[in-house]
Amino acid sequence: MSAVAEIRDLVVSYASDGKTTYALDGVSLIVEAGDAIGIVGESGSGKSTLGMAIGKLLAPNATFEQGEVFVSGHSVLRCEPSELRSLRRDRLGFVFQNPMAALDPTMRVGRQIELALGKRASQAEIGVLLGRAGLADPAAVAASFPHELSGGMAQRVVIALSIARGPAIVVADEPTASLDASIKVVILELLLALGRETGCGLLVMTHDLKMAALRCERIVVMYAGRVVEAGRSSEVFAAPRHPYTQALVRAAAGNEGSGGRLEPIPGVPPLLRERSRNCAFAPRCPFVQPLCRSERPPEIAVEGRSVACHFAASGLVPARDLRESVS
Repeated sequence: MSAVAEIRDLVVSYASDGKTTYALDGVSLIVEAGDAIGIVGESGSGKSTLGMAIGKLLAPNATFEQGEVFVSGHSVLRCEPSELRSLRRDRLGFVFQNPMAALDPTMRVGRQIELALGKRASQAEIGVLLGRAGLADPAAVAASFPHELSGGMAQRVVIALSIARGPAIVVADEPTASLDASIKVVILELLLALGRETGCGLLVMTHDLKMAALRCERIVVMYAGRVVEAGRSSEVFAAPRHPYTQALVRAAAGNEGSGGRLEPIPGVPPLLRERSRNCAFAPRCPFVQPLCRSERPPEIAVEGRSVACHFAASGLVPARDLRESVS
């Protein structure tokens, strides 16, 4: 395998009303060809910022304060504007939460496919691409405007656009959030199948823990702008070693206990006004120790995965078999 994207110690902040908020607090991640990686965590954990940072597509008030982002060996943060446009066009694909917002409402689908391909394409070529995205009547879809499509069909069109040039990596940010439950699994399976077919790396940012655990080969758990646990899905969910991963699984929809109640995570995620100098999860952690409040935990190797916890390997944080919770 070869790396199609690499993020190194990335720090990103946003400025608003004279205040600074840190969305990424030192994230490192390698995406290899053929990878299917689920990025999970609560709202505000940094998932979307990480996905958009890969293409340098963040809002104007965002600042890349530290780190590097590489796609196909090119430094995204140091590219000249023309090189960055080429990189986005040829090596990156994006699938967003709301397909209607990603499509041009004034342009027929076929023309949008042509623009994505970068050439005048025949109806047959357009039909092949739409067919690969699972659309049963490609000719009818190509002749349609976006508002004439269902949500599921529109998302399939967005997926077709994202793979039009054979990208090295596809970033899917909550790709099924706006869809009916009956189509969510179908769309994710389509993304995964196309990833396997094309050999691209696939990042899926999602709140749906079970879907990611069952369908993504690797899981990255984010909290307060950091990766707190990462590894193979089967290993991470067989015995999560970070207290936040354990809590996140217990709080996931579908894990209701007696009385039909979920086990919520006490407290709320932090709003970082500066880079964290200690464990950001300490105020909510049931195993917190004095060291957690005074020193930033490094990422350490524990049982085949990376964990950012001082005590993940000490036995203080008990390993818990939570496979039933995500099956």
